[in-house]
Amino acid sequence: MRILVLAADTSLASKMVRNIRKIIEKHPLTTHLKPTKLDQWSSDRFTIKRKKELRDPSVLAAGVTTNITGCRADFIIYDDVEVPNTSNSAEKRQSLRERLKESNFILVPGGSQLYIGTPHSYFSIYADKPRTEIDEEEIFLMGFERYEQSLIDKNNKSAWPEQFSDEDIKLLKRQVGPNRFSSQMMLQPLNIEEGRLDCNLLNFYEADLEYTESQRKAQLGLMDNRIVSCSAWWDPSFGSAKGDSSVLAIIFTDEDGYYYLHHISYIEVEAKEGEDEASLQCKIVADIAKQFYVPSIAIETNGIGKFLPSILRRELEKNKVPCAVIEKTSSQAKYIRIIESFDAVMAARALFVHESVKNTPFLTEMMEWQPKRKNSKDDGLDAVAGALSLEPVRIKRSYSTIKRKWQGSGYTHQAKSDFDV
Repeated sequence: MRILVLAADTSLASKMVRNIRKIIEKHPLTTHLKPTKLDQWSSDRFTIKRKKELRDPSVLAAGVTTNITGCRADFIIYDDVEVPNTSNSAEKRQSLRERLKESNFILVPGGSQLYIGTPHSYFSIYADKPRTEIDEEEIFLMGFERYEQSLIDKNNKSAWPEQFSDEDIKLLKRQVGPNRFSSQMMLQPLNIEEGRLDCNLLNFYEADLEYTESQRKAQLGLMDNRIVSCSAWWDPSFGSAKGDSSVLAIIFTDEDGYYYLHHISYIEVEAKEGEDEASLQCKIVADIAKQFYVPSIAIETNGIGKFLPSILRRELEKNKVPCAVIEKTSSQAKYIRIIESFDAVMAARALFVHESVKNTPFLTEMMEWQPKRKNSKDDGLDAVAGALSLEPVRIKRSYSTIKRKWQGSGYTHQAKSDFDV
């Protein structure tokens, strides 16, 4: 039997291999397995006495990012392959999934696999439900038998009292925080870094816009609410897929001051011969503006956006879309713009999000966003923050049967006029 131990890094995998080797050396029922020649008896790999001469050792330790192409194994143990260093960004999580899928080519037919670990992200490989936000149609470990043991049982008692007393658990909660505790000790897939923005404060809806005309005046409605304003913000970008995203966000506001993130597009184009990426993106934006009756679009003209307004106006005119183009320059730090735009709106639970937004990276950005973190993906957040900043603050209407006005000059008086002259 050839056993491969994969962990987040080689040093972690080597700890298990060293433990196995020590047991073989000291246990009376396994000492006969130790070979006479110790040329393959090291801390990260060893070969026991065996009849066959095989290329791969009996037990091998490797990091999940290590090149193990060409190895063969009858049994693969995945020991804590998901840790913060392999799961704290969308790119790392995708890379981890790809590496783990490659290990299937190392497993011989009829071999077995064992995953041991705890979730470190909402998009964990251990999640028991598919994450549709990242286009998962089934869970990553589909077909595996699942066994879970959380630290606190259904009676709210420690499942391991000899190791963790109730006082130890309370202390641990205070030290690591609720998200990290729930993730590591209760096996609940959460963002352990406790992002600045709480997605639980969002309201989701499925309704579409309702366009009507009354007395030759156009009106928009959404979930039986009259829409009174709309703001669209385009934060353009060109270049590599790993760079900034080109994002268009559309926000509607109703009479009561509720905000609706009805559409967000992460625009990607592939220019063919004779085409340019700027015109292709502007054409997409013009089509979206027409679809959602957008009256104006603000373009962030920092950097590459300087020459886009004229191109977008041309595409809007070509498609006969009555939409104005507003040029905006941002001088404020991005993280401050995001905090100022989202904090009050989300605290009031006044932000509604269309279900279609779940199919974009926006919610992932929100869950993982940390102010001032370098190289964080926040282009969608920035675009939505820009659209929110353009919307005026509205106070919910309140009707009363008692007509009172606090302004001194606002009172009216009807004079008695039924007298004889």
